[in-house]
Amino acid sequence: MSTDSMKKHSFSITGVILAGGLGRRLGGVDKGLMNVAGRPLIERTLGSLVPQVDRVLINANRNIDAYARYGFPVVTDKHPDYQGPLAGMASALAAADSEYVLCVPCDATWLPPDLASRMKAALARDEGKVCAIHDGAWLHPVCALIPRALLPDLRQWLGDGRREVAGWLQKHGLVTVSYPEWPSVYWSINTADDLASVERRLKTGKTTPPEFILQGAA
Repeated sequence: MSTDSMKKHSFSITGVILAGGLGRRLGGVDKGLMNVAGRPLIERTLGSLVPQVDRVLINANRNIDAYARYGFPVVTDKHPDYQGPLAGMASALAAADSEYVLCVPCDATWLPPDLASRMKAALARDEGKVCAIHDGAWLHPVCALIPRALLPDLRQWLGDGRREVAGWLQKHGLVTVSYPEWPSVYWSINTADDLASVERRLKTGKTTPPEFILQGAA
Protein backbone atom coordinates (compact mmCIF):
# COMPACT_ATOMS: atom_id res chain seq x y z
CA MET A 1 0.00 0.00 0.00
CA SER A 2 1.40 3.40 -0.88
CA THR A 3 0.42 7.02 -0.49
CA ASP A 4 -0.54 7.00 -4.19
CA SER A 5 -3.69 5.09 -3.20
CA MET A 6 -4.86 7.67 -0.66
CA LYS A 7 -8.37 8.95 -1.17
CA LYS A 8 -9.07 12.59 -1.95
CA HIS A 9 -11.21 14.69 0.35
CA SER A 10 -13.14 17.93 0.16
CA PHE A 11 -10.78 19.25 2.82
CA SER A 12 -7.28 18.00 3.43
CA ILE A 13 -6.54 15.63 6.29
CA THR A 14 -3.24 14.60 7.83
CA GLY A 15 -3.45 11.32 9.69
CA VAL A 16 -1.36 11.16 12.85
CA ILE A 17 -0.55 8.00 14.75
CA LEU A 18 0.09 8.82 18.41
CA ALA A 19 2.91 6.54 19.56
CA GLY A 20 4.56 8.80 22.11
CA GLY A 21 3.10 7.28 25.28
CA LEU A 22 4.91 5.51 28.08
CA GLY A 23 2.88 2.29 28.12
CA ARG A 24 2.93 2.25 31.92
CA ARG A 25 0.09 -0.26 32.32
CA LEU A 26 1.93 -2.68 30.03
CA GLY A 27 5.27 -2.44 31.81
CA GLY A 28 6.64 0.51 29.89
CA VAL A 29 6.56 -1.15 26.47
CA ASP A 30 6.57 1.05 23.36
CA LYS A 31 3.11 -0.03 22.25
CA GLY A 32 3.45 0.96 18.62
CA LEU A 33 6.35 -1.46 18.15
CA MET A 34 4.83 -4.23 20.26
CA ASN A 35 4.38 -7.43 18.29
CA VAL A 36 0.81 -8.66 18.40
CA ALA A 37 0.06 -11.92 16.61
CA GLY A 38 3.35 -11.62 14.74
CA ARG A 39 3.29 -7.99 13.57
CA PRO A 40 3.99 -4.61 15.21
CA LEU A 41 0.86 -2.67 16.10
CA ILE A 42 2.06 0.35 14.11
CA GLU A 43 1.81 -1.68 10.90
CA ARG A 44 -1.79 -2.63 11.60
CA THR A 45 -2.73 0.97 12.35
CA LEU A 46 -0.98 2.22 9.22
CA GLY A 47 -2.83 -0.33 7.13
CA SER A 48 -6.16 1.09 8.30
CA LEU A 49 -5.22 4.79 8.28
CA VAL A 50 -3.18 5.37 5.12
CA PRO A 51 -6.05 4.86 2.60
CA GLN A 52 -8.23 7.43 4.39
CA VAL A 53 -5.97 10.48 4.56
CA ASP A 54 -3.80 12.68 2.38
CA ARG A 55 -0.63 12.48 4.44
CA VAL A 56 0.61 10.54 7.48
CA LEU A 57 2.76 11.55 10.43
CA ILE A 58 3.94 9.42 13.35
CA ASN A 59 4.24 11.02 16.78
CA ALA A 60 6.89 9.19 18.83
CA ASN A 61 9.30 10.05 21.63
CA ARG A 62 11.55 6.98 21.62
CA ASN A 63 12.76 4.41 19.08
CA ILE A 64 12.61 7.15 16.45
CA ASP A 65 14.66 5.21 13.89
CA ALA A 66 12.35 2.21 14.16
CA TYR A 67 9.32 4.36 13.38
CA ALA A 68 11.10 6.29 10.63
CA ARG A 69 11.70 3.10 8.64
CA TYR A 70 8.02 3.11 7.68
CA GLY A 71 8.69 6.08 5.43
CA PHE A 72 6.59 8.74 7.16
CA PRO A 73 7.83 11.82 9.04
CA VAL A 74 8.25 11.29 12.78
CA VAL A 75 7.46 14.22 15.09
CA THR A 76 8.33 14.36 18.78
CA ASP A 77 6.59 16.18 21.62
CA LYS A 78 7.73 19.74 22.18
CA HIS A 79 6.73 19.82 25.84
CA PRO A 80 9.23 18.63 28.48
CA ASP A 81 8.76 15.18 30.02
CA TYR A 82 5.60 13.36 29.00
CA GLN A 83 2.49 15.54 29.01
CA GLY A 84 -0.03 12.99 27.73
CA PRO A 85 -1.82 12.56 24.40
CA LEU A 86 -2.65 16.26 24.05
CA ALA A 87 1.05 17.04 23.77
CA GLY A 88 1.32 14.60 20.88
CA MET A 89 -1.74 16.15 19.28
CA ALA A 90 -0.19 19.62 19.61
CA SER A 91 3.05 18.43 18.00
CA ALA A 92 1.07 16.87 15.16
CA LEU A 93 -1.02 19.99 14.57
CA ALA A 94 2.16 22.05 14.45
CA ALA A 95 3.81 19.72 11.93
CA ALA A 96 0.81 19.24 9.65
CA ASP A 97 0.10 21.45 6.63
CA SER A 98 -3.50 20.33 6.16
CA GLU A 99 -6.78 21.87 7.25
CA TYR A 100 -7.58 18.98 9.60
CA VAL A 101 -5.65 16.36 11.54
CA LEU A 102 -7.06 12.91 12.27
CA CYS A 103 -5.37 11.61 15.42
CA VAL A 104 -5.47 7.91 16.27
CA PRO A 105 -3.58 5.95 18.93
CA CYS A 106 -0.91 3.51 17.77
CA ASP A 107 -2.83 0.64 19.40
CA ALA A 108 -6.11 1.30 17.56
CA THR A 109 -5.86 -2.10 15.96
CA TRP A 110 -8.89 -1.87 13.65
CA LEU A 111 -9.83 1.55 12.32
CA PRO A 112 -13.11 1.51 10.39
CA PRO A 113 -12.50 2.15 6.67
CA ASP A 114 -15.07 4.96 6.72
CA LEU A 115 -13.74 6.71 9.83
CA ALA A 116 -12.44 9.88 8.15
CA SER A 117 -15.48 10.25 5.88
CA ARG A 118 -17.96 9.72 8.72
CA MET A 119 -16.16 12.23 10.93
CA LYS A 120 -16.20 14.82 8.16
CA ALA A 121 -19.91 14.24 7.61
CA ALA A 122 -20.60 14.56 11.35
CA LEU A 123 -18.83 17.91 11.52
CA ALA A 124 -20.83 19.22 8.57
CA ARG A 125 -24.13 17.85 9.87
CA ASP A 126 -23.81 18.92 13.51
CA GLU A 127 -21.78 22.08 12.95
CA GLY A 128 -19.12 21.03 15.44
CA LYS A 129 -15.46 21.93 15.36
CA VAL A 130 -14.03 18.60 16.54
CA CYS A 131 -15.15 14.98 16.27
CA ALA A 132 -14.29 11.86 18.26
CA ILE A 133 -15.37 8.21 18.42
CA HIS A 134 -17.99 6.79 20.73
CA ASP A 135 -18.33 3.00 20.80
CA GLY A 136 -21.84 3.07 22.24
CA ALA A 137 -20.60 2.89 25.82
CA TRP A 138 -17.42 4.95 26.00
CA LEU A 139 -15.99 8.07 24.40
CA HIS A 140 -12.56 7.57 22.83
CA PRO A 141 -11.25 11.15 22.66
CA VAL A 142 -7.79 10.23 21.38
CA CYS A 143 -9.42 9.13 18.11
CA ALA A 144 -10.28 12.64 16.99
CA LEU A 145 -10.58 14.85 13.92
CA ILE A 146 -9.30 18.32 14.80
CA PRO A 147 -8.92 21.52 12.74
CA ARG A 148 -5.37 22.77 12.68
CA ALA A 149 -6.64 26.27 13.49
CA LEU A 150 -7.16 25.16 17.11
CA LEU A 151 -3.42 24.76 17.72
CA PRO A 152 -3.00 28.10 19.59
CA ASP A 153 -5.86 27.23 21.92
CA LEU A 154 -4.43 23.77 22.56
CA ARG A 155 -1.04 25.27 23.38
CA GLN A 156 -2.72 27.60 25.86
CA TRP A 157 -4.60 24.67 27.42
CA LEU A 158 -1.34 22.78 27.90
CA GLY A 159 0.40 25.90 29.13
CA ASP A 160 -2.25 26.19 31.83
CA GLY A 161 -1.35 22.72 33.02
CA ARG A 162 -4.46 21.05 31.60
CA ARG A 163 -4.16 17.51 30.28
CA GLU A 164 -7.78 16.33 29.82
CA VAL A 165 -8.30 15.33 26.21
CA ALA A 166 -12.10 15.04 26.47
CA GLY A 167 -12.35 18.33 28.34
CA TRP A 168 -10.46 20.20 25.64
CA LEU A 169 -12.53 18.64 22.84
CA GLN A 170 -15.79 19.42 24.61
CA LYS A 171 -14.71 23.04 24.88
CA HIS A 172 -14.83 23.20 21.08
CA GLY A 173 -18.25 21.76 20.28
CA LEU A 174 -17.43 18.06 20.28
CA VAL A 175 -19.55 15.82 18.05
CA THR A 176 -19.17 12.05 17.84
CA VAL A 177 -19.46 9.15 15.44
CA SER A 178 -20.68 5.89 16.92
CA TYR A 179 -19.41 2.38 16.26
CA PRO A 180 -21.38 0.24 18.73
CA GLU A 181 -20.41 -2.93 16.88
CA TRP A 182 -16.72 -2.31 17.58
CA PRO A 183 -15.68 -3.27 21.15
CA SER A 184 -13.64 -0.85 23.23
CA VAL A 185 -10.54 -3.02 22.85
CA TYR A 186 -10.44 -2.11 19.15
CA TRP A 187 -9.57 1.48 20.07
CA SER A 188 -6.78 0.91 22.60
CA ILE A 189 -4.77 -1.80 24.33
CA ASN A 190 -4.12 -0.80 27.92
CA THR A 191 -3.98 -4.04 29.90
CA ALA A 192 -2.76 -7.61 29.54
CA ASP A 193 -6.40 -8.69 29.15
CA ASP A 194 -6.86 -6.23 26.26
CA LEU A 195 -3.75 -7.62 24.61
CA ALA A 196 -4.93 -11.20 24.98
CA SER A 197 -8.34 -10.30 23.51
CA VAL A 198 -6.79 -8.63 20.48
CA GLU A 199 -4.42 -11.52 19.86
CA ARG A 200 -7.30 -14.01 20.00
CA ARG A 201 -9.25 -12.04 17.41
CA LEU A 202 -6.25 -11.74 15.11
CA LYS A 203 -5.33 -15.41 15.35
CA THR A 204 -8.85 -16.55 14.50
CA GLY A 205 -8.72 -14.45 11.33
CA LYS A 206 -12.35 -13.43 11.80
CA THR A 207 -11.47 -9.74 11.97
CA THR A 208 -8.23 -8.78 10.28
CA PRO A 209 -7.18 -5.17 9.64
CA PRO A 210 -5.58 -4.27 6.30
CA GLU A 211 -1.86 -4.84 6.07
CA PHE A 212 0.65 -2.08 5.63
CA ILE A 213 3.41 -3.31 3.34
CA LEU A 214 6.71 -1.59 4.00
CA GLN A 215 8.01 -0.34 0.67
CA GLY A 216 11.18 -2.15 -0.34
CA ALA A 217 10.47 -5.09 1.93
CA ALA A 218 10.51 -8.57 0.48
